[in-house]
Amino acid sequence: MAKKAGEGVHVACTNKKAWRDYHIDETIEAGIVLRGSEVKSLREGRANLTDAYAWVTDGEVWVSGLHISPYSHARMEEQDPTRDRKLLLHGSEIRRLGVKIQDKGYTLIPLRVYFKRGLAKVELGLGKGKKLYDKREDIKKADAQREIERALRRY
Repeated sequence: MAKKAGEGVHVACTNKKAWRDYHIDETIEAGIVLRGSEVKSLREGRANLTDAYAWVTDGEVWVSGLHISPYSHARMEEQDPTRDRKLLLHGSEIRRLGVKIQDKGYTLIPLRVYFKRGLAKVELGLGKGKKLYDKREDIKKADAQREIERALRRY
């Protein structure tokens, strides 16, 4: 079957620090409620997820700290780049996430924002924070793997 135009995934921004600072156990895809100028700005890749986090309240999931720069050709009124944005998930998923966050100490971290079939999506990671010794261990593993690859390239 031929691939239709527009079915690809266009990544607007990623949160590289999340993989360093958290053990990500599970990922969830969610829709995001945006305004028209925010969508245009996202398509230009003018977003930042560095300090973003998500939470569950009253049966809804919200993301905070997602910075979407104002679109240059939009009207200047009511453009708050760091406003809280609602995420779209099924009710059963929201309930399951709420239980895990409260009982087991997990955190919801936005990992990337992307367009899939023309719709803006957020990939949420369900994870626990790493301790300092975990981060050091990951760095040692990455260095060892890099040395192995260098040695194999020489021969």
